[in-house]
Amino acid sequence: MSRPLHRGATGIRISGNSNDLRDSQMKDKTEKENMDRNRSSDQSYLALKFPFRVLHPDNNSPSKYVNCENGFASDPFSVGSPRSRHKLTLLLLKLSLAVIVVLALTGSFWWTISISTLSRGQILHTYRVLQEQLVSDLWDIGELSLGSSRLHELEFCSQESEIYVPCFNASENLALGYSDGSENDRHCGQSSRQSCTVLPPVNYRIPLHWPTGRDIIWVANVRLTAQEVLSSGSLTKRMMMLDEEQISFRSVSPMFDSVEDYSHQIAEMIGLRNESNFVQAGVRTILDIGCGYGSFGAHLFSKQLLTMCIANYEPSGSQVQLTLERGLPAMIGSFTSNQLPYPSLSFDMLHCARCGVDWDQKGGIFLIEADRVLKPGGYFVWTSPLTNARNKENQKSWNFVRDFAGNLCWEMLSQQDETVLWKKTSKKSCYGSRKPGAGPPTCSKAHDVESPYYRPLQRCIAGTQSPRWIPIQERTTWPSRSRLNKSELTLYGLHPADFREDAENWKTTLANYWSVLSPVIFSDHPKRPGEEDPSPPYNMARNVLDMNAHFGGFNSALLEAGKSVWVMNVVPTGGPNYLPLILDRGFVGALHDW
Repeated sequence: MSRPLHRGATGIRISGNSNDLRDSQMKDKTEKENMDRNRSSDQSYLALKFPFRVLHPDNNSPSKYVNCENGFASDPFSVGSPRSRHKLTLLLLKLSLAVIVVLALTGSFWWTISISTLSRGQILHTYRVLQEQLVSDLWDIGELSLGSSRLHELEFCSQESEIYVPCFNASENLALGYSDGSENDRHCGQSSRQSCTVLPPVNYRIPLHWPTGRDIIWVANVRLTAQEVLSSGSLTKRMMMLDEEQISFRSVSPMFDSVEDYSHQIAEMIGLRNESNFVQAGVRTILDIGCGYGSFGAHLFSKQLLTMCIANYEPSGSQVQLTLERGLPAMIGSFTSNQLPYPSLSFDMLHCARCGVDWDQKGGIFLIEADRVLKPGGYFVWTSPLTNARNKENQKSWNFVRDFAGNLCWEMLSQQDETVLWKKTSKKSCYGSRKPGAGPPTCSKAHDVESPYYRPLQRCIAGTQSPRWIPIQERTTWPSRSRLNKSELTLYGLHPADFREDAENWKTTLANYWSVLSPVIFSDHPKRPGEEDPSPPYNMARNVLDMNAHFGGFNSALLEAGKSVWVMNVVPTGGPNYLPLILDRGFVGALHDW
C-alpha cells in the first residue's frame, strides 16, 4: 500500500523507511534555519540603509514580501539579486556626493569670512612690507649705479657754515623782501641748500655723559660769549655760570628764585601739591616757548615730564643749540608768520616765561596758534612783567591778552606775581555760547587741517573738527598712555595687529642695536653683550633722531627697556602721517620734508 505524499522544503516527493524520513526532516529543518538567518541579516541590512522604512512601516501598505510558490517570502531587495545591489550602491554614492558638496561649500564660506576679517590686517601689513622692501631695493640699486663718483661730490664747508641751518638765512630773506620779523622765519629755496659737510667747531670736545652733561657743557661746543650771557633777559638764561672752559647751569641761585620753586608755584596754581603731581593731572608733554637754555624742562624731566623747547633762529648764541648740547629736546620754531610743524591738539601744557612773543600783536593771531596746539583741558602758563603793568601802554597790552584768552574759552585759574595760568575749555559747546562777534570763529572742516606744515597762521580756532578732541583729564595717565588700546587706535585708522607687530619688531631690533653699540656707547665702562647696562654717567647715548618714526615704536622700545634717552620722532611729509598718534602717546616729534 502506498504512503501519502509529503510536501517538504524542496517541494519533491519523499518515500522510503522511517530512517529516511527522519533524515529528510532533519535536513529540512537545517535548511529552514539557514534561510531564517539569511532573512534576519537581510532585514538588519535594510534597517541600516532604510531606517525610516524599518522603524515606521506603513500598516496600510501591502506586504513587502511576496509568498512564492514554495511557501517562503521573496525579498525584492534581496542581497542575492545583482540588480538590487547595483541600485543600492548608486543611491549610496549619490548621498555621499551630496554630503561632500555641502561640507565643501560650508567650509569655503567660513574660510572666506575668516580671511576677510581676521587676516585682513596681516594681508595689508605683508603687502606694505613688500612694497617698502621694493622701494629700498630700488634705492640701493640706484646708489650702486652711481659708483665711486658719488664719494667725491661732498666737500667740507667753510668755517662760517658752522652755524648753518637749512632754510634759515636772515640776510638772504631780507634780500627777498621779507620783513617785520618774517626774515627770521623758515623759508626754503634752491639757493639755501649747501652740498658740503658741516664741520664741528675747531676745539669741539665730547660732551660729558648724562646726567652730568645736563648741567655742565663745554664752552667750545657752542657759539656763546660772556657778554651774551650777561645781557640775556630770559628767566632760564640767567640761571647759568660761565668760566673759561665750561658753562654750568644752576637750578638754585641766591639772586633768583630756583626752577624748583617756580615749577612748584605752577603746580599750586593748578591745584596740585607739587610738580610731581603733574602726571596725575594729565600733563605729560610741554611746549616751552622761547625756552632760554632749557632749565625748566631739565628740572621737569626727573618728574616724568617731557618738554620740547622751541626758540627763534639766532645766528649766534642759539638757545636751541645750547639746549640740545645739554641733552634736552629742542628745535627751531617761532610765532611769526607760519604755523608750527605740529598737529592740532598736541601738547598738554604751553609755557612762556619772558619768551619774547608779543601776544597782543596782530589781533591775537599768536594766541590762536597757541590754542591750536594745546589739548582740550590743557594749561597755558605765561610769566611776564606785563601782568603787573603800571603804565597805561603795558596795561592795555595785558588787558587785551586777558580778554582775548577769555574769548578763546580759556579760564583763568590763578595769577601770582608775574605768572598767570589759564585752562583751555574741554567742551566744544563753549564756542557756540559766546556772544556774537566775540573772539575768532571756529574753523570750517575745509580749513581745519590737522597737521599743517608751515602753513600761514590762521585766524580761526582749529581742532574742533578732530576726533582727537579728548580732554587731558580723560586720557590715560603716563606711562600707560603710551600703550594705546583698540578703541584709541581706531581714531588713527590703525589695526591693533599692526600696532602690536610693530612694537614686537622694535623690541627685537633694539636688543640687536644695543648689543652691537654697547662697546661704543659704554666706552668708559666696557661691557659685553648681554650684560646689564652700567648706571649713569657711563651712558653716552642721550639724543636719538628717528628719521621715519612710523608709530613711534622705536621710542616706546627704548623707554620699556629703561634706556635714559629721548627720541625726536620725525614723520616725513611724503608718507603716512602718524605724528598725531606719536604725540598722543606722550612722545615728541615733528613733520619734516627730508
